[in-house]
Amino acid sequence: MDTEPLIILVAEDDENDRLLITDALNELKTKTIVHFVYDGVELMNYLAKADNNLPHLLFLDLNMPRKNGFECLKEIRQNTQWNDLAIVILSTSLSETDIENTLVNGANVYINKPNTFDALVAALHKVVTTAYTYQNTFFNKSNFLLRL
Repeated sequence: MDTEPLIILVAEDDENDRLLITDALNELKTKTIVHFVYDGVELMNYLAKADNNLPHLLFLDLNMPRKNGFECLKEIRQNTQWNDLAIVILSTSLSETDIENTLVNGANVYINKPNTFDALVAALHKVVTTAYTYQNTFFNKSNFLLRL
């Protein structure tokens, strides 16, 4: 069976991080379609558009302008139409409180932004491979919860 490309949405305001994420995803051997939004308001507008297909994975930065990742995470998890959206926090924060708060509020994965490109590729590989495997089944926090 030929699996459809995995649709990934990345909410990241830093241009350098967007480029690194793009390059890292291009290193993977998984078919992906990647879209970017640059802040929390743009993220919520993207998700609210009826003509947008929901992504399989959302990579969410916590520190964004206009609306931060915590606010977006809470808003997403309060909307039942987005229950199946798998959310991966990708943040520089090492705060145990931040990590716990994101997982309690419905994030599926927490990745501390790696400090090397190879480590970023390895972390994204784990998440994307898992999401790709579960793409045609119910894929949510009940069967996918980890911290990298």
